[in-house]
Amino acid sequence: QGQLVESGGGLVQAGDSLRLSCTASIQRFNTYAVGWFRQSPGQEREFVASITWNGGNTHYADSVKGRFTISRDNANRTLFLQMDRVEPEDTAIYYCARTRFQFRPTPPERADDFAYWGQGTQVTVSS
Repeated sequence: QGQLVESGGGLVQAGDSLRLSCTASIQRFNTYAVGWFRQSPGQEREFVASITWNGGNTHYADSVKGRFTISRDNANRTLFLQMDRVEPEDTAIYYCARTRFQFRPTPPERADDFAYWGQGTQVTVSS
């Protein structure tokens, strides 16, 4: 079935930028919407951003809109999350995920819509 592997997490200061990557070995990666979720200690996993199979449409959580940018490189089966002006509230484990449905025209945000998940990468933002 393949896997998703996140990288790029680390410790940064508030106001800094960080770029997360997710490399996929999943078949037909370029036909599925993909997205990012995050989870803080004691909190439920929450949606961050998603992008359609061809990169034509994106969707963001209100908390990151205007600061984070999701993009994908289908030729290299890689998903990105550019995080700018990070805040301490962005501290979490960040997960990438692939949706269940091929060629979905709208980017999903419900966790139930995603079938495959990576192991996560830790992002810590100090104030």
